[in-house]
Amino acid sequence: MVEQTLVLIKPDGVQKNLSGKIISRFESAGLKIKALKLIQPTLELSKKHYPLDESWAKSVYEKTKSVYDKLGKPMEFNNYLDHGKSIQSRLQSFLLEGPVTAIVLEGENAITKVRNLVGHTEPLQAEKGTIRADFAPEESYEKADTEKRAVRNLVHASDAPETAKREIEIWFSQKEII
Repeated sequence: MVEQTLVLIKPDGVQKNLSGKIISRFESAGLKIKALKLIQPTLELSKKHYPLDESWAKSVYEKTKSVYDKLGKPMEFNNYLDHGKSIQSRLQSFLLEGPVTAIVLEGENAITKVRNLVGHTEPLQAEKGTIRADFAPEESYEKADTEKRAVRNLVHASDAPETAKREIEIWFSQKEII
């Protein structure tokens, strides 16, 4: 199924001059660029992109908890909503740290394909050969939590068709999509 998805090369990726390398991976995988821009996000834009959603908060909490359980360490928050609010705030702040390369990609199973190319949200868990494993290998949930900041994982990729549609509408007008 042909679908569109949103990719953001986050401030850490732009600052490390990785936009071209990252984009070339998507193009090499057969995905087509339908829109592309460099943008300095505003607080309003970051809040629209990262709203507090209960199911998202549960998912983020469970991912983080599984890592902390493996390490045998306690988490700062004992419930998913408090943890979610903290992560949401960190993510929103992170988007404001510098320019972001926003991209709409299109292709067969684009969402799954992009997420496979990008790799696990925590770069330390990402498989070798993925964008996050190759370009952000020393980054972890634990490191980000210790430093009270978002995980520096270079790329955001939509996780579902509904999410992709919502996110594309936040970052691009219809006129900007070719």
